[in-house]
Amino acid sequence: MKPRPGEACNGCGVCCLAEPCPVGVLVSLRLRGACRALRWDDAQRRYRCGLMGRAASSRSPWSWFARRVIAAGQGCDSDAEVG
Repeated sequence: MKPRPGEACNGCGVCCLAEPCPVGVLVSLRLRGACRALRWDDAQRRYRCGLMGRAASSRSPWSWFARRVIAAGQGCDSDAEVG
C-alpha cells in the first residue's frame, strides 16, 4: 500500500513504476513509465532504487548526489494515484 505524502517510504515502488525521478530519467532514457533502475529486494520484500544500492556502499560524490536527488529518507513525495 502506498503511504500518504510525507509518510516514511515503505518500498511500495508506486512512484518509480509511475515515472522515473530526475536521475532515473538519465538512467532509463525515458520521461514516462517505469524506471529501469527499480529493483525488487527479496530479502526486504520491498522495492529499492538500484542506483541507491550501488551508491549506498560507497562514500563517493555519486552516493551523495543520488541520495540528494532521489530524496532518500525524506518521506513519500509521490502524487501517483493507486487505483
